[in-house]
Amino acid sequence: MRQLGSWPARVGVGFVRACAVAAVSMLVPAVWVAAVALGIRWGAANPWSWVAPFVLVCVGTLALSRPVCRAVRFLVARWTTTVVPAGYRQAGPVTQMSTGYWWNGSSYERSRRDALLDQKWRLRWSDPATWRDLRFTAIAPFTAGLAASLPPAGVATAVLGFGQPGLAARLAGALGLAVAVVTSPYAWRPVEPVAVRFLRPSPAMALADRVEELTAQRADTTVTQAAEIRRIERDLHDGAQARLVALGLSLATAGQLMETDPAQARALIREAQAGATASLAELRELIQGISPPVLTERGLTDAVRALALDMPLDVTVSADIPPRPEAPIEAALYFGIAELLTNTVRHARASRAHVSLTQDGSGITAEVEDDGRGGAGVRAGGGLAGLRRRLAVFDGTLEISSPPGGPTRVKMAVPCELS
Repeated sequence: MRQLGSWPARVGVGFVRACAVAAVSMLVPAVWVAAVALGIRWGAANPWSWVAPFVLVCVGTLALSRPVCRAVRFLVARWTTTVVPAGYRQAGPVTQMSTGYWWNGSSYERSRRDALLDQKWRLRWSDPATWRDLRFTAIAPFTAGLAASLPPAGVATAVLGFGQPGLAARLAGALGLAVAVVTSPYAWRPVEPVAVRFLRPSPAMALADRVEELTAQRADTTVTQAAEIRRIERDLHDGAQARLVALGLSLATAGQLMETDPAQARALIREAQAGATASLAELRELIQGISPPVLTERGLTDAVRALALDMPLDVTVSADIPPRPEAPIEAALYFGIAELLTNTVRHARASRAHVSLTQDGSGITAEVEDDGRGGAGVRAGGGLAGLRRRLAVFDGTLEISSPPGGPTRVKMAVPCELS
């Protein structure tokens, strides 16, 4: 948790946080109290008047449960280092069929709006997270909410006590103020364990989400591999293969001309030699794109330094990683850095770039920074989105900071064991 300074600062910050936790936790009970008050007020005249408060309790609880839980997750993440996953199910795509109807994964609807609305409510009622949120809104007021209410209740008691004449009232006010001061630094803290215990997804839900994530990653990897195979086939067919065919024709023609026109035969042999050299260069470039020899032989650090020397801008490299990570992770980071530097050259209008490779207890972090114009972001179908998907196969992450005007910082983190 974030450490605060002096005791008065801890009291002040703790009081504000306690008030926030109490307000969020007691929001749904406030709806219940309002409904009961309406029922008491109207119930004497008409027994059926309790129907309206009952409906208010049900609708208010259902409508406020998800916003309350999101607010609690936000407060916990902001005040502590704990991130409570939401675990909500995501809606699938809505597709228009050839008949004109819209398919939302469960039913056909006449319009896209109806399909989305039907999908939204089906997902809301079938999502286990909905019932988890409802359970939390019933538990939080009597746990974290009750503890967080102590400081504001103490302040309210102090205000009322000091505003009344008499020794007993002033003693009550002093006691209330003491309770507020003593409990403020600690009253908001129970919200973290309560949120972790009752808001995080169940193991079954987490496993189901992980299976869906791995299924999507497998499909994306299959598509990527197929595209890479097609690229290699195209490069071989249009490049080296065409040159080798021409080389064979030139040598055959030179063989026929060797007796009748030796000068022309020698010219064809020189052309064939130049074609062989060009074919060899293309094959080396193709192999470089598949698995750079320097990466295989010397590791990630030296491969990135060699890559930096080939860039048409000033690229510096700093590395503090031991040799060597696993080969697939090494290749993913190398090609990720290569793609980021290529984007810098093409789009950033940068004059300098810096690549840093560091390690911590969980894995390797690669950061690419340039002094370009900024404005980079992840767009659907773009290169950075593809890079993020490729890193996700290794449970890696991609973070981008690129304000307009620069600088641009892209951070790739991949968990791994270093040997």
